[in-house]
Amino acid sequence: MTAATRTALQIRIEAFTFHGENTPVLSGATVSIAPGSLTAVLGGSGSGKSTLGKLMAGWLRAGHAGAFRGSLELGDTLLEFHGAPDDPRINPAEWSRRVAFVPQDASAMLSSVRATVAEELAFGLENRATPRDDMLRAVERTAARTGLSDLLDRDPATLSGGELRRLAVGCAVIGEPDILILDEPLASLDATGAAQVEDLVRSLRGAGTGVVLLSQAADRLAGEATHWIVLDGGTRLDGGTVTAAGTPAQLAGSAELDRAGVMGVGGPGDAGPSDIGPSLAAGARNPDPVPVPASGPASLELRGVGFGYGADPGRRGAPAQASVLRDVHLAVNPGEIIAVTGPNGAGKSTLLRHFNGLLRPSEGDVRVCGRSIAGVPVGTVAASIGLLFQHPRDQLFERTVLREAAFGLRQLFGKAEAEGKARAALAAVGLSGTEAAHPAELSASRQRLLALATVLAREPAVLALDEPTVGLDRHGLAALQSAVVRAAAKGTAVVMVTHDLAYARMNAHRVLELRDGQLSGI
Repeated sequence: MTAATRTALQIRIEAFTFHGENTPVLSGATVSIAPGSLTAVLGGSGSGKSTLGKLMAGWLRAGHAGAFRGSLELGDTLLEFHGAPDDPRINPAEWSRRVAFVPQDASAMLSSVRATVAEELAFGLENRATPRDDMLRAVERTAARTGLSDLLDRDPATLSGGELRRLAVGCAVIGEPDILILDEPLASLDATGAAQVEDLVRSLRGAGTGVVLLSQAADRLAGEATHWIVLDGGTRLDGGTVTAAGTPAQLAGSAELDRAGVMGVGGPGDAGPSDIGPSLAAGARNPDPVPVPASGPASLELRGVGFGYGADPGRRGAPAQASVLRDVHLAVNPGEIIAVTGPNGAGKSTLLRHFNGLLRPSEGDVRVCGRSIAGVPVGTVAASIGLLFQHPRDQLFERTVLREAAFGLRQLFGKAEAEGKARAALAAVGLSGTEAAHPAELSASRQRLLALATVLAREPAVLALDEPTVGLDRHGLAALQSAVVRAAAKGTAVVMVTHDLAYARMNAHRVLELRDGQLSGI
């Protein structure tokens, strides 16, 4: 298709309110997407960016998900909504043919029923009865454009966070939509993956696709946008309205961007990808100096650790993967902060899961506070190792924020101290005042901070943080930095996995790279 045959999209929001809520999540917002354009919607945590994207894409439907007053216009189709029972209904199947959406949680894009990356890419085309030869060519072409050609036979469940995000993008673009909406598309990507997504966006725009970028950072990709829109949630728990709109040159360094918590406000390109991945350092403001680590016995040691995943029992004839970790040696002292970088799929999350025994080495030994954890139950090791998973949903399950932070603390500290430690941990990450909220009601960045609070509350000897900066705005990043520095000052050893080399160098005593199964200093 060419720009002349593409469809334009416009949404006008007077107000959108979820069922059961009294305060609109979004109000006073209008977004128009022209063929071949790139529009960046910038805002901090809770500003309503993801809600806006889902409304435009038909993932949130008026009447079904909440009360919507406003309009949606796609090509020649104009739908007016008045928050009434007889409002028009969107046909999700037809709408998704023309408007594709990649959510912040990349796994939500996938069918979860396909055994390989190739099958996942083909899933949408199969549902549209695409001829087999055309479908195979589309899979090969899309895999090449998203860096997935060598992963087509892999089980999607075995992909790293960055690989999973590229797969989600591939599933969205394979159907050649008129409009592509990307929610934090560079999160968890290394420099190569980020460059591939940026090149893909340029190619799609050249073919006439209108692209919407939803982001908390005015990074290099946002700097290429034709138009910026700033969403600000103000002091509300969630929600937002448009506070500024214009070109990047007009809004760079504006007070509206600063108040919204957008990172990289120095101007287009100032916060572009670093040597490893998209950088947050330009928007980071760490008020606490990194403490000097203590001397003495290591809090965490890896001695010659080796590990490889076996063959997938669900796939006949599938080979075992090559060794992910090979002769890994690591010692982390009390109060020391170590950052681990490396390309997507290098095994960084696998490394962290050896710290608390979720994975066991095939060779070597893991020692915590001077003792081997070989044969020690994971639950016992968890008292000393606090692991923040890459996806917060993997460790949030309680019905209120306070119950989440307090879970398991009675057994560790007794009933009298448990609630106080939970509240202190929530305050440390900037979540005071949300104690009664359900974790699912929080924005993605606040869910990440809540997961961090559940780890901090246990006062472990070692903090293992997997991509802790993903999805955080400037305010959230400052809360993360402060909490980590204060924990280190009390003697906690910290190991964080990140793709942001500039951020790692700013906040860690040592920066290591995991590549080809081994750790080395950089």
